[in-house]
Amino acid sequence: MLPSRILGAVWTPLAWAVAVGALALGAWAGWRAVVDRPVILRQLIAGGVVEALMLVEVVVAVVKGATGDGPADPWTFWGYLLTTLVVLPVAAAWSFAERTRWSSVVLLVASLTVAFLHVRLVQVWVG
Repeated sequence: MLPSRILGAVWTPLAWAVAVGALALGAWAGWRAVVDRPVILRQLIAGGVVEALMLVEVVVAVVKGATGDGPADPWTFWGYLLTTLVVLPVAAAWSFAERTRWSSVVLLVASLTVAFLHVRLVQVWVG
């Protein structure tokens, strides 16, 4: 099992990687909205990669919390983290069903939400 110190060093960069990935996905979706295009499958796959990073982040956070080295405010932290886990899949399903440029807008808003909440997650983790 990984020592808690190594997991602590992994969690924050992982959270920033999720935020940057969500911003990149949001920029891509924003561009497609500007040029009046719907979401494409490659964007949904990119969203899946961001979601997979978030799942790894959840595992690391659970292990850190179990070892007694969790976030400063656990209720807020877990509320934000569980919200981010739901936002992208819901937006992806909505974007896949809506085949207009508004699907890109939905993905843009969801991506910005995930990025913002991850910045807050880092702040809450540190305290």
